[in-house]
Amino acid sequence: EVQLVESGGGLVQAGGSLRLSCAASGITFDNFVIGWFRQAPGKEREGVACISSDGATYYPWSAKGRFTGSSDAAKNTVYLHMNSLKPEDTAVYYCAAGSKALLGDLRKWWPASYDYWGQGTQVTVSS
Repeated sequence: EVQLVESGGGLVQAGGSLRLSCAASGITFDNFVIGWFRQAPGKEREGVACISSDGATYYPWSAKGRFTGSSDAAKNTVYLHMNSLKPEDTAVYYCAAGSKALLGDLRKWWPASYDYWGQGTQVTVSS
């Protein structure tokens, strides 16, 4: 059974930082990529980072500079480091596992491209 478990969310003041974790089990990390997505109330789910098992990271333009992804293959865990947080970063953050083939094109930013999802972790940024 594939499981993705996010942790590390919480309440933080604007300008602060958080590190989210995504622990994966039931999948061979080398064969997947992990996408980080977020969904704010009333908005569509959007991708904020994509991380491969070899440490390569990809970001959409909207997340560049403040969000950094990393991975620890030995722990089958992927991280999302978020700095200079803003109130508009408030959302439920999800990690998802998908095929490595997603790395090659824009499908890496489409939620429907991913096969497995975690339950999400709430990030709230106060002003």
